[in-house]
Amino acid sequence: MSEDQTPAPTMYAVHSSDRLKTLMERTGDGEQISSRELADKAGVAHGTIGNLMSGAQRIVPEAKAQAIADALGVRLLVLFIEMERAGRVFIPAQAAV
Repeated sequence: MSEDQTPAPTMYAVHSSDRLKTLMERTGDGEQISSRELADKAGVAHGTIGNLMSGAQRIVPEAKAQAIADALGVRLLVLFIEMERAGRVFIPAQAAV
């Protein structure tokens, strides 16, 4: 890899849309959060949250995954699965739809 190329970001798959919805019903501080509020708080597009909730989208870059987890008040790996491990792409069964 040359110096002017940056590595692709690590991608994360949401465990399940149901888990995301459950965590939105009761965030780390015990409060409920709407999809629009979560998007605003995480600094991501509202469509991204909607797509993750519906299952239309399962994978996001690490920065977005971390921002969503932070906004919910949970650890990253509570909501997401790392897609790349030891240089190999890992596709969990629930994210391979």
